[in-house]
Order: sequence, then structure tokens, then C-alpha cells
Amino acid sequence: MKSSIKQLTLVLLCHLIIIPGKAQNTCEKLPFDMPKVNVPVFKPDTFNIKDYGAVNDGVTLNTQAFAKAIDACSKAGGGTVFVPSGLWLTGPIIMKSKINLYVKKGALVLFSRNFDDYPLVQSNYEGLNTMRCQSPISGVGLEDIAITGGGVLDGSGDAWRSVKRSKMTQSHWYSLVKSGGVVGKDGNTWYPSEKSMKGSEIQSSGYLSPNAKEADYLAIKDFLRPVMVNLNGCKNILLEGVTFRNSPSWCLHPLMCEHLTLQNVKVYNPWYAQNGDGIDIESCRIGRIDNCTFDAGDDAICIKSGRNEEGRKRNMPTELFVITNCIVYHGHGGFVIGSEMSGGARNLFVSNCTFIGTDVGLRFKTTRGRGGMVEKIYISDISMINILTDAIGFDMYYGGTSPLPEADEKQPSVPEETETIQEVNNETPQFEDFYIRNISCNGAERAIFLQGLPEMYIKNINLENISIRANSGITCIDGDQINCKNIKLEVTNGNIIVFSNSKNVILNQVQGTGNTSKFISIGGKRTENIQLTQIGQKLTDADMEISSDVNPKAVVKK
Repeated sequence: MKSSIKQLTLVLLCHLIIIPGKAQNTCEKLPFDMPKVNVPVFKPDTFNIKDYGAVNDGVTLNTQAFAKAIDACSKAGGGTVFVPSGLWLTGPIIMKSKINLYVKKGALVLFSRNFDDYPLVQSNYEGLNTMRCQSPISGVGLEDIAITGGGVLDGSGDAWRSVKRSKMTQSHWYSLVKSGGVVGKDGNTWYPSEKSMKGSEIQSSGYLSPNAKEADYLAIKDFLRPVMVNLNGCKNILLEGVTFRNSPSWCLHPLMCEHLTLQNVKVYNPWYAQNGDGIDIESCRIGRIDNCTFDAGDDAICIKSGRNEEGRKRNMPTELFVITNCIVYHGHGGFVIGSEMSGGARNLFVSNCTFIGTDVGLRFKTTRGRGGMVEKIYISDISMINILTDAIGFDMYYGGTSPLPEADEKQPSVPEETETIQEVNNETPQFEDFYIRNISCNGAERAIFLQGLPEMYIKNINLENISIRANSGITCIDGDQINCKNIKLEVTNGNIIVFSNSKNVILNQVQGTGNTSKFISIGGKRTENIQLTQIGQKLTDADMEISSDVNPKAVVKK
């Protein structure tokens, strides 16, 4: 443990300044070799969309004007497509290489609410290849692209998304129903159309069989909500200064991209927006996210790498990312890895971030069948308040539900029998080598939750300099090499520390107060080598609860 903590202590991250077209400051010392992130440089030529017929009245559809300006810029060898102040209604914008789409402060690009403007296209969603509606902004196989400025891009996502009655006030629900669309048979879900409702009834959430024909997809087209910004296989990407809001599904989705920079970007989705993720970085390499703000309906900053067999065949981990100085408001998770992480993730550094009112703070999720290795994750200096479930959560039994499901949904999956040990194969996921330090949280349901698999423990999880006020403390099931140093827990009701079927655990300088009769509870016949060192209080037998199935020699007080 000493060497790993020393390694992390050496991390020194300087303030990141990014200027389009300029080399960025690279003075940080990271725990892995971080290549320089290439920031695209553009020709000075400017192409104003007004010169190509665009009208800023909020009524005229400017799809062709955007396309003409982008095409002219591309044919000239690249440059800036300029969006001046005003309200610009448009259909999908398809980017081209060497183009900076500059949305001036005071400009609002509003994407059409007419589903006919978004044809079905081959796409990838939630880690699987499928058909989806054309994204409002997209690019495939491009180099040197940017969306910059101080303006706003609105995806008109409220036209696409279904809404649960429980998410609305009564007056809002009645207004929504009166606006059109259809209400589901149970009377509790509003859909924008019959096609949208029909798609929701498909068990695989729109992933039809390989033999499905175009007519099958057209029958549920309105359900196949697009991500707002879909960049696939692109290099040298810059998003800076702009605001993305109200996306139909995920907001930002770079897929299999290299050299990605986000600076001073804001992402806003309604808190109830189903699948309303902030950014999903999937199978990407080399990037920085700095000084960005996220307010999401689902996970906020999320790392992915494909799902199940398709993700394993792709075999492209998300790696070499530095994420700093970000704020997350609503969201199922502040910083998240998974659950579609079958290609793995590694060498990620997250620092100086603030999470306010997210369902989970640091969230790491997977399940059997995914496969994939998540390793070498470095997280430091995170401040959180009012976290609704876990401040820090590892869940290898993730069942697809939100951390706070509605009354009509299944509760988050908790295995009925963790003793069931399955065969380890390429479908077995792995979490190991996490270094998490300097974490403060005032208000959570549970401080730290670690749930491995009996056949594949979460391994080498290092937690240092952590202070959390929560209803309950630390729970660890099926963990190996769990190292806790200088942990302060203020627990309201639940247990302070619970370990089950874990081994090679070091609790060093752990303090806890709470309305509970036991400081630590240890159980499970597979428990081995639990070391209690310099605990903040003198532990007596009355402070400890050790179940009868634990080997008496497994717990050592020093």
C-alpha cells in the first residue's frame, strides 16, 4: 500500500489553460504517461450562415443553410462556420473535417421537433450496433473539428422523451397530456407518439433481432431517440464555451475518438430526463475535460467501452483522460464508469470536482456478462454534498435500474446469494487498482459501498484521507486488498464498518461515530486477513461483531 499511496501523492496537476490553436500547458505530473492532447487549429476563413440563406426568426428551417455553409467551408480547405446572434431553427447538422462551428454568445441553435427531419441511420447506442434517428449534430471519421463560442444548442429533447407521471406535478402532468401524444395503458407514462409507446414495449429497448428489416425500425422510429452530439471515429476534437441542453437521449457521445478536449462546456438536461446522460466517453483515447458543468437526467460524466460480446470484440478501452475542475449537479452519478465497459478502461485521472445532489458521487458499475478490465483509476480532491445514495459505490451486480427507482420500478439489484461462485471467463468483469483520496462528503445515505463477485473480487482499492457524514458507513462484500487510511465517518443510524467475505483488508487510522452498538461487523467464511491498525478508538470485544463462520485468526488488531 505504501508504494501506491506514494505514487498518488506525487500527482501535481497545474491549472489547465486551453486556447484554440495553441499548445496547452502540460506541467502536471500524473501517475501514468499522458501524451499531449492535440487541439485542432483552423484556417482564419469565416463562413457566415446568413450568407447561405439562414434566417434567425425561430420559424424558418435552416438545415440547408447550415449544410451549404459547412460544404463551402470544407471545399475551401476548412475554417470557421459562424452562427451569429439570434434564434436559428434547424434539422440535423452534419460536420466535416477542419471546421470550427462557432456559435456566438447570444445565438441559440434550436433543433427541429419534427421527427421526419431525422432519418434512421446505422448507429451505436448503449454499447451495441443498432439503428437510431439521425443525431442533431454528428460526424464520422473526421479530423480537426470543433464547436466553440458562447452560444446555446438546444436538442428539443422534450419532444422525444417519454415522461413518468411520478416525475411531474399534477398540473404539469395534465398540461403534458393535453399537449398531444399518448398515455400508456397503466396511465402513468406519457409518450410523444404511438410509435414511441410501441418501441417502449420491446424488451431489448429497441435492439431488434439481426433479421429485423427497415420496416421493423420504422414502426418504432420515434422511440429510437438520438444522442444529441454523436462523433464516431474522429480525431482532434474541441468543444469549448458552448452550452448543450435538452438532448433527446445522451447529450455528448464521442465514440472511438482520439484527442478530445472539453473546456468551459455546460450541459443541461432535466433531472427527470430518461437516459439524459451528460457525456459518455466510449472507447476513446487521450483527452481532457476541464472546467465544465453538468446537470443531467442520468449519469453525468461517464466512461464506457462497449457492451458484452460486441464490446469485447471491439477491444478498445477508454484510456488516458484527465478530468479536472468540473461541477455536477443532478445526475445518477457524478463521475461514472460503466456499465457498458466490456472493452475496459484504464489510466484515468479525476481531480478537483464538485458533486451537488447527485444520486451517487463516484459510481463504478458492471455485471456478469460484460467482461472487461477497469484498472488504474486515480481520483482525488472531490467535494460532495447531499448525495442521495452512495458517496462512493462499486457495484458488480448492476441490474440496469437507477440508484433511486420509482415505486413502480425494481429496486437496485442486490444478490440474494453471494455465495454462488461462477466460472471465470471472458464474460467476467474486473475492477482493480483504484486510488481514491482527499474526498469530503457532507450528506449521503451510505458512505462507501463495495460489492464484488465471489468469483472475481474487486481488488486493490485504496481509500485515503476521506471524511464522510452519512446515514451508514462502509460496507464491503467480496473485496481483496482493500486499503483504508485516515478515514473519518460520522454515521447517523446504520453500521459504521461492515466487511463480508473479504480478504487482505487494512483499516489504518479509521475513525467513526454513530448511533450504533458496534464499530465493526465482520462475517463470511471466505474472510481472511483483516488488519485493524491505529483505529481512532480503543476497540473492545463489545465494539466488534465477528460471526461464527469467520476464522478467529482472520482478524488482527495492532
